[in-house]
Amino acid sequence: MEPLSDKQRRVFDFIRQTIAERQTPPTRAEIAQALGFASANAAQAHLRTLARKGAIELSPNRSRSIRLIEDDTSASAAPLSLAVVGRVAAGEPILAVEHVERHCQIDAGLFLQAPDYLLRVTGDSMIDAGILDGDLLGVRRASDVRDGDIAVFRWDDEVTVKRLSRQGHIARLVAANPQYTDIVVDTRRETLVLEGLAVGVIRSL
Repeated sequence: MEPLSDKQRRVFDFIRQTIAERQTPPTRAEIAQALGFASANAAQAHLRTLARKGAIELSPNRSRSIRLIEDDTSASAAPLSLAVVGRVAAGEPILAVEHVERHCQIDAGLFLQAPDYLLRVTGDSMIDAGILDGDLLGVRRASDVRDGDIAVFRWDDEVTVKRLSRQGHIARLVAANPQYTDIVVDTRRETLVLEGLAVGVIRSL
């Protein structure tokens, strides 16, 4: 399979997640609605690109005619070796050597989207989203984030896990705990950096 762009990966991951949840692929209209495309034709254009790159197979005569080629080999995927990132110092790269507590191998099948690293969660601001203090949050690097996504952001030299709500140039980082107020960022005057999208949680029992 040829490498996918971030947008193509979002389409591919949505298809895979839909199939995993209901055992049938989404329609073009469902893809367009879920990913914010202007029309089903825009979704179809992405599907043709995915087919050309060898990620999926399409049948032209059916609305749900998508088969993931990757599924044929996913069961034998090699384990992922991921850095476990602890507390991040202000202004320093999140994967700086001094932030990495250790590396660990995990089963690639634990996540619908493969993470690039694991971030140790501190605090209870996201407990209503099922993200608890001490959890390891799987984080996938990305260049774009949608409203409603839970992601890792850098703001005011601090790294935080929050859900995004965006209105024009105002970005709200919303906690999943009513005891916390929103972080409101005016992107015209302040810098908000996306460090990655949350793709799952590992919890020690």
